[in-house]
Amino acid sequence: MSEIAKTFLQQSKSCGKLGSPFMERLMRLCGERLTPGGAVADHIFGWQGDPSPNADSVPLRLAGALHMLKRGGNRILGAVYPPLAPDDDAFWAAIVSVLETEADQIIALMASPPQTNEVRRSVAIIPALHVLAAKVGLPIHLSEVGASAGLNLRADQFRLHAGPTIYGPDEAQVVLTPDWDGPAPAPAPLTVVARDGVDLNPLDPARDAARLFGYLWPDQADRIARTEAAIATAAAHPATLARGDAVDWLESALAPVPGCLRVLFHTIAWQYLSPEGQRAGDEAIAKAGAAATDAAPLARVAMEADGRSAALNVQLWPGGARTHLAQVDYHGRWITWMQTQLTQR
Repeated sequence: MSEIAKTFLQQSKSCGKLGSPFMERLMRLCGERLTPGGAVADHIFGWQGDPSPNADSVPLRLAGALHMLKRGGNRILGAVYPPLAPDDDAFWAAIVSVLETEADQIIALMASPPQTNEVRRSVAIIPALHVLAAKVGLPIHLSEVGASAGLNLRADQFRLHAGPTIYGPDEAQVVLTPDWDGPAPAPAPLTVVARDGVDLNPLDPARDAARLFGYLWPDQADRIARTEAAIATAAAHPATLARGDAVDWLESALAPVPGCLRVLFHTIAWQYLSPEGQRAGDEAIAKAGAAATDAAPLARVAMEADGRSAALNVQLWPGGARTHLAQVDYHGRWITWMQTQLTQR
């Protein structure tokens, strides 16, 4: 079995665990039936780099390209995508047809990595912000690495039901209801005064909505509805997004902000940096932390894969103490909270 086939089958299993039978089947059929021959297949089998889900995510690039075509009105895909459910042979025949007729567009769309901007990951960011607000008591300057369209930079404007504990405004358009286990931190007064981030290909929530929706999975209507609500929220709460390398941005963007807590966060994004980039990024954050003061503190909130699920860790400077707050589903469907207070520095 080729490495490409193994990559698609690995992605298939992940999609099944994440609640998408459609994506599980699409990825499985690609793993079983896609072979060299044809522009798109040759592009995939000749991929320069690591095609796996934890690196270049080639399977999700292809799936996103196909979904964008379907949402754009491709009739062949429209006849086999949800809510329709043809058998495997009819479904695969449609995929092969589109790979042939739309090859140039598919290859172009695959040039950029997936940008899901999964709104439910804010189930981790929101309570972490409240823990930090309770500890520091300053307005927050919110920054994100791998921001995509910056939808989660508006996390404070979402409403989160954490068991009986509720965070966020009553009038919030985005309402998050994960399966919550463990004690929820007490809500604290929370004010975000600035929002910014960086991405290799930052998206405008309104202008680039088609790309955002393309990376959502076609049989998960709830994710699509949440993203629509988050795009509407973004229109009312502006953010500044920079185009560029995360490490370069970190080295220039984390200067202390007197009178504010600078909160840098990233969710399932750090893994896409090279090992060298991760080391340089960690060094840049540590350098900024060393310059932090009680009047201008810095926090890092990281929700990243740890081999089991996603670990939510918070680090606060001055001091740099790290606290493991929770374990989180990659798509924010569930969260197990462990600590309601930060480790003392």
